[in-house]
Amino acid sequence: MTSGGNLYSITTNQAAISSLFRVVNRYVGNLAPMTGLFPDYMAPIVRNGADGRELATARWGMPSSSQALLQATKKRAEKLQAKGKTVDFKELLRMEPDGGTTNIRNVKSKHWTRWLGVENRCLVPFNSFSEFNKTEGGDIWFALDESRPLACFAGIWANWTSVRKVKEGETTNDLYAFLTTEANAEVFPIHPKAMPVILTTPEEVETWLTAPADEALRLQRPLPNGTLKIVARGVKEDPDSQAA
Repeated sequence: MTSGGNLYSITTNQAAISSLFRVVNRYVGNLAPMTGLFPDYMAPIVRNGADGRELATARWGMPSSSQALLQATKKRAEKLQAKGKTVDFKELLRMEPDGGTTNIRNVKSKHWTRWLGVENRCLVPFNSFSEFNKTEGGDIWFALDESRPLACFAGIWANWTSVRKVKEGETTNDLYAFLTTEANAEVFPIHPKAMPVILTTPEEVETWLTAPADEALRLQRPLPNGTLKIVARGVKEDPDSQAA
């Protein structure tokens, strides 16, 4: 249920995140630098709260579509039945583990449209992100430049009850994911299918957090060619993002 763009870093401290994205309230404790952030990790997001923008932490991976979960449950049921076990399909579906969907391309899908209002939009701060390409040496890290300045992905979040991992059982979490779009010139040779939707100006941030959905979704486009640099190769953590 995941594809491409499943690794990024956020090492800028929360005071700098708060000041860049004009955060009013912070609901995070001590935010340790994360040089390699994987799906289902907790990470900072900036969202609209009752009293203004707030910095919170959420688990990476929005609920997968009911279709995806149904298919996964069917496979599980078939395996159990093949072993001669009786299956309560409804219960199996309710407890089907969903690690989540980390990035979202098709915003017209009914599954995603319910979360496109301003109350569910968020910013996902990052310093660098990775796309995987085996022939190029594994994880290829991109940033706006070598100094890895703070930027953000256009994201959505939701509070949701589901089974993320079998051993946890059913839990209720704030979850998030970010939008993807066509790859630009720098990303295309590494990951031709997609790149994250990146916001780089205060105007874009404002539009994403406050504008009507049709206007906000115009931001789902690749960064202009020439705006990203490859800053590291072949590592699961961005080694120099600590300096950011």
